[in-house]
Amino acid sequence: MREYLFQLLESGGGELTGEVILLRLAVSAVIAGFLFLSYRLSHSGSIYSAKFNVSLVALTVITTTVMIVIGNNLALSLGMVGALSIVRFRTAIKDSRDTIYIFWAIVVGICCGAGDYLVAAAGSAVVFLLLLLFGRIRTDNRALLILRTARVNESRVESLFFQYYNRKAVLRAKNTTDESTEYIYELNGKYLRKPAGEKAAGRSITDAVYEIGGIEYFNIVMQNDEISG
Repeated sequence: MREYLFQLLESGGGELTGEVILLRLAVSAVIAGFLFLSYRLSHSGSIYSAKFNVSLVALTVITTTVMIVIGNNLALSLGMVGALSIVRFRTAIKDSRDTIYIFWAIVVGICCGAGDYLVAAAGSAVVFLLLLLFGRIRTDNRALLILRTARVNESRVESLFFQYYNRKAVLRAKNTTDESTEYIYELNGKYLRKPAGEKAAGRSITDAVYEIGGIEYFNIVMQNDEISG
């Protein structure tokens, strides 16, 4: 039995017998399990979607099934492409890495459906290691500092932000009226927690802003590249 399985794996399956079909589906399911594990390890918190992870496993097996059906039949493959072209996918991608996993699932399905088990296994092993090493890289949060004050305080506000953050706080917008001015600064989150200026020691930016006087509001909005579902 073991020799028979090795022979099927080495030959790519040959004719589409019941054993070959089951073998291709089984191999794709096993590799999809590693894909499932990789996604779980590289995503955490609100960005992790269990439903999407399960969908990746199903997508791998479904792609394998489609490849088995198509085989070497050109007419059938063109008909399948035409049928799939009318399907419109509108699933929101929560993380740019999700695109990698979608393509990974499709490629594994194609390889297993064609009987190229070695290519599917070797490629998946390399991708698994790369995502395991670099999958937990996070973009630092950005903060928007939104402040509205009387126009007479313009110079004091601009001087205060320069003292606290030097050139780390980038002025994105400055809206003015006859009586008031609104500032929108963009700042890396780590500088918000640890101001760069020497005069900022022991005093938060919020306390310093309201000491100016005439402040209508001061809001701090955190941003990042992750879209919560």
